This record gives sequence, structure tokens and C-alpha cells, in this order.
Amino acid sequence: GGTMAATGGAKTRLYVEDDLGDGRTVGLSASQAHYLKHVLRLSSGDRVVLFNGHDGEWLSSIDDIGRGWGSLEITRQLRAQSEEPDLWLFFAPIKRARLDFLVQKAVELGASRIMPVMTERTEVRRLNVERHRTNVIEATEQCERMTLPSFAEPQSLVAMLDSFPEDRTLAVCAERGDAPMLDDVLRAPEAAMQRWAILCGPEGGFTERELDALRKLPFISLASLGPRILRAETAVLSAVTCWQAALGDWRQRPPERDLA
Repeated sequence: GGTMAATGGAKTRLYVEDDLGDGRTVGLSASQAHYLKHVLRLSSGDRVVLFNGHDGEWLSSIDDIGRGWGSLEITRQLRAQSEEPDLWLFFAPIKRARLDFLVQKAVELGASRIMPVMTERTEVRRLNVERHRTNVIEATEQCERMTLPSFAEPQSLVAMLDSFPEDRTLAVCAERGDAPMLDDVLRAPEAAMQRWAILCGPEGGFTERELDALRKLPFISLASLGPRILRAETAVLSAVTCWQAALGDWRQRPPERDLA
């Protein structure tokens, strides 16, 4: 679970799978109960903010809590459900600590689907998908997002391209060649009418064979991230940031919440 600084007493924000609404009671998982009771030292009457990704955000108070169990009583809605950006992120997995960082920051920056892709030069071949999904939940709790991004099972680049939807454009961040700048691609007049996905390659970049295959696909837009060689996580976060600045929701202010 994650904590956040918020005024008015309720500092803890939890993702739950239950339906949320006036007067409902929500049960805690063993790990959530442990976190609230033993890490945060909360007890009956303390308040917790809840969200499930589709019913908005709700204020609740701890009804009762024990060893590995607990229940929360919902008191009122703080924020109605809101739409969030529709950006898919494909990336070649990297080593564990840097990958944790990449996934966490991709959530903060607003990616809606996070999808590992195995390329020819990808060195990390095994992923603990459940651990990354937990990482996604914690990052979502902390950054006050209203929707929960999905974290997909890894797939090969070939399989990903085979199943890629025709109504979406895939911006491929390539280190070499004469591709246009990503910022120019995303600020072109037609870009705002398109749905987008971003693909970033492994540390060694895409192979020539992969780039040749990518160039032949109609939904691909090859793009450059500038003159320097970026590490994999830097490339991913730079690309998502470019998309956010050009087409995302960075122009929106954070909503007001009355926690008093």
C-alpha cells in the first residue's frame, strides 16, 4: 500500500477491487490490514481513501481491524470517476531495480497499459508479473490516479506486432537513422486525432532486421529521441513525457478534494 500527504486527516489511499458506494463495507486483504495496523499504526475510526478504478474515490473509516483482517465503512465520495489518458507503453525489460523504477514512473506519467516485449537483444527474459502488478498498484495509490494501469504478460515483438490494433499508431523510438523527432511527430496536426502507443527497445537497440520489419508496417511511426544515446529507462520516460506534453492531460489541474 502507499501513503500520501493530504490535508484533513486521511493520509492513506488504498486500491480495492470491491464496488464502492454510500454506506458499503469493504473488507481488507491480509497485507492491507497488516499495513494499516502495524506499519501505519491506524486503528478503528481512522480514515482511509479508497478507489477501485471505476467508481471514483471515496472516504472511509476503519470499522474494525485485527491480525490479518479488517473492514472499512464508506462514508462519502471525494471525487467522481474521471477519464485518464489512453497511452499504451511497450518496452524491452531491463534489470530488476531499474525495471521497478521504470514501471513506477510510467504509472506516475499516465501510461494506461504497460507491456513488456522481448526483442532480439533483450537480455532479461524472466519477469515476475505479479510483483510488477503490485508495484503498479502502489504507484497508482501514491500518485492519486483514478484508474489502474494494466501490466501485461511478456510477449515477443513479432507476436505483439501481429496482434497490434489497426486503429492505433505505434511510435517506435529508434536510436539510429534519420527518423523525425518524437516531439515533431506528436505535435503534427493529425496526431491529436490518433490513438497512440510507444515502443522502446533494449539497451543495444533494435536489430537491423527488426527495424526493417517495423518500417514495412502501416501503423508504425519511427521517431528519434535526440542526439544522445539514452539508457532504456531514460528513453521510456522521455518518450512518455513527450506524449504527455503534446497530447496528454498535463494541462489539467489536480481536482480539489474535501477531506475534512
